[in-house]
Amino acid sequence: MASTSSASSASLSVSPATERDWALVRTWAAEEGWNPGLSDAASFFAQDPRGFFLGRVDGEPVSAISVVTYDDAYAFLGFYLVRPELRGLGHGLATWRAALAHAGDRSVGLDGVPSQQDNYRRSGFATAYRTARYVGEVPAADTPVAGVVPAGSVNPAALAAYDNACHHADRPRFLASWLATPGHRALVRIVDGRPAGYGVVRPAQDGARVGPLFADTPADAAALLDALAAEAREFGSARIAVDMPESNPAAARLAEERGLEPTFETARMYTGPVRPVARERVYGVTTLELG
Repeated sequence: MASTSSASSASLSVSPATERDWALVRTWAAEEGWNPGLSDAASFFAQDPRGFFLGRVDGEPVSAISVVTYDDAYAFLGFYLVRPELRGLGHGLATWRAALAHAGDRSVGLDGVPSQQDNYRRSGFATAYRTARYVGEVPAADTPVAGVVPAGSVNPAALAAYDNACHHADRPRFLASWLATPGHRALVRIVDGRPAGYGVVRPAQDGARVGPLFADTPADAAALLDALAAEAREFGSARIAVDMPESNPAAARLAEERGLEPTFETARMYTGPVRPVARERVYGVTTLELG
């Protein structure tokens, strides 16, 4: 499907963005307090390099959005941003309309902050569940966590199959990049010789971010979270953040048991039907930007 090449609102033009352009958008996201990962862009663009858009006025970037496609049925919207001093001028809506055409007739998901949820509803999005970001320092385990191994030692097909059960679309390009990005630490929980969960921790603007955190049971999730926190401490980040969906109540219980505290919330919203996932396995979403 071809990307929308341009649109205008007054002097605004909207066009596809490059990975190099996205360094500026990451800065905007950090200024909003979203705490982006330091190396996220490479994996984001690996999934859909045509799914990122900038709005410009007189050549200067003023707005951004991503509409990343996964397959013929599903896309995800994120990075909906307008420079603060230029809000209220219609730039955001014009950017939204131009970029959303990239999704075609796919169902689109997003994670919306409370202040924007009414606007998203008016655009056809319905709330499915809420997600809370839990932040804090996980206490160090007295002994190394057993049954957790590096993702590189696990059959890639088995790990991809596990991920497919927890996401609304297969995402092999994203997953291959996400697991191998320098600085990312990816771990798998092994039970009876097979994956019983996996997670990734990565350096972020403020501390470290965990995502995804997928696991068969609360015990598997706890083992992974403890091991991921240990990995984060190794690269100098005692403080971690993980976005946990209320659709799995065991996730919040795990966060509270480990002393993490909820900070802000978002709502997962969709424009239409999506492929079912094993919600009881989802303890932490991968990212709020790409689902």
